[in-house]
Amino acid sequence: MGEAICFYLLTAVMLAAACSVVFNRHPLYGVLSLLVAMFCLAAFFVMLDAYFLAALQILLYAGAVLVLFLFAIMLLNLEPGSLARLRLLSVRTVAAGGGALLLFTQLTRMMKTRGGEPPLFAVPPPEGTVESVGRLLFTHYLLPFELTSFLILAAIIGAVILAKSDESPR
Repeated sequence: MGEAICFYLLTAVMLAAACSVVFNRHPLYGVLSLLVAMFCLAAFFVMLDAYFLAALQILLYAGAVLVLFLFAIMLLNLEPGSLARLRLLSVRTVAAGGGALLLFTQLTRMMKTRGGEPPLFAVPPPEGTVESVGRLLFTHYLLPFELTSFLILAAIIGAVILAKSDESPR
């Protein structure tokens, strides 16, 4: 009974933080709300006895990625007034189109049955050790791992260039 109460309490806090991320006008408060959502997700992992994933969630996402977001916001000096210039309708249209495309691809993937691949429920669960996660990350998922690191590097370089371009007139 106590676990169910904890689950529903964490779910309510996480949903409130997620709504605050989406609807908050100040980007700094949005990042801090995302931090609360990440800690709630780490608590869910602890409830599932996945302590390694909870530690990774806190160290990588709540630690490194959100600090990167904070640095980008601080470097760009984003204020609510500067964000008002964005066309809200066009941003929402692009987001709705991307969501519809994602939903369509997931539904078509669920409808298809691939030959030779076992269904998802027949796949044995992973061992969950650090060694098995590392082995999968650096063998099967090496290309996405490296591409993600290049994408993050490009984002950092872009943020620095945007921050420097405001200071020096051309």
